[in-house]
Amino acid sequence: MSTAPHPLAASRTPLRALLATYREFARIGFVNILAFRMRYYTGILTYLINVTVYYFIWRAVFSQTTGPIAGFSLPQILTYVSVGWILRSFYWNTIDQEMAYEVIEGKIAMDLIKPVSVQWMWLSRSMGESAFRLIMLTAPVAVVIGLLFPVLAPASRVHFALFFLAALGSFFLMGAINFLIGTCAIPLQSILALIRAKFWLIELLSGLLIPLKFFPHRVQAVSSWLPFEHIASTPLQIYLGMLSPMESLRLLALQYAWVAALLALGHFWWARATRKITIHGG
Repeated sequence: MSTAPHPLAASRTPLRALLATYREFARIGFVNILAFRMRYYTGILTYLINVTVYYFIWRAVFSQTTGPIAGFSLPQILTYVSVGWILRSFYWNTIDQEMAYEVIEGKIAMDLIKPVSVQWMWLSRSMGESAFRLIMLTAPVAVVIGLLFPVLAPASRVHFALFFLAALGSFFLMGAINFLIGTCAIPLQSILALIRAKFWLIELLSGLLIPLKFFPHRVQAVSSWLPFEHIASTPLQIYLGMLSPMESLRLLALQYAWVAALLALGHFWWARATRKITIHGG
C-alpha cells in the first residue's frame, strides 16, 4: 500500500532547499574572507587607532568643562565611540563595491542566470562575511578596547538585548542600502563617486563620527526622517540607556520598517535595472 507524503512535509521541502541554498552562499562568503585574513588582522589595528584618536579628542573637549555636553558625560561619550567602532566592524559590508566590480568585469551575467534572489544571495554572502568578522575582528577588537579604554557596561540586560536586535537591524539596513547602490552600477557602469558619497554620508549621518545630538536641531530634524541614524546612533543610545525600553522598541520598529522598505525598493530597482543590461568582459 502506497502512502502519500504529508502535505506539511511536502511544503517544507522547497523551503528547506531554499534555506540550504542561501546557507551555502553564506558559507562561500565566510570562506572567501578566509583568503584575505590579513586584511582583517590589520583591521584590528586600524580600529584601535580610530578609537584611540577619538579618545584623546573627546578627553580634550571635556577637559574644558566639568558637566555633560549635549547630554553626554565623558564616560558615556568614550563608551559611545568605543562601542560604535566595535559595532561598525560587524555591520559593515562592501556589497556595492563587489557588485560594481562584477558589472565592470562582466561577471554579473552569472548572477542573472542563477535561480535565486540576487538580492538575498548578496545578503547571505555578507552574513557569512559578518560571521567571520564577528569571530576574527569584532570579538578581538571588543576585548582589546575593553582592556585599554574605560568602556561602560550596557545600561541593563533589557537594554543589551534591545541593542543586540538593533545591531542585527544595522547589518540588514547597511546591506539593503549597499545593494541599492550596487545595482546603480548596471545603468551607470561606474559608481565609484556614488560609493564615496554614500560612505561619507553614512559615516556622518549615522552618528558614528559625531553623535547626532551635537548637530544643529534642523539637521537632527532632517536626519530623523532618514534611515542612516538607525545604523549607529539608535543602537548606541540603546546601549547607553539614553532611551527607555519603550522608546527603544519604537525606534527598533522604525529601524526594521526601513529595512523592509529598502529591501522592497532594492528588489524593485534590481528588476527594473536588469531589463536592459550590457555585459562587458567575462
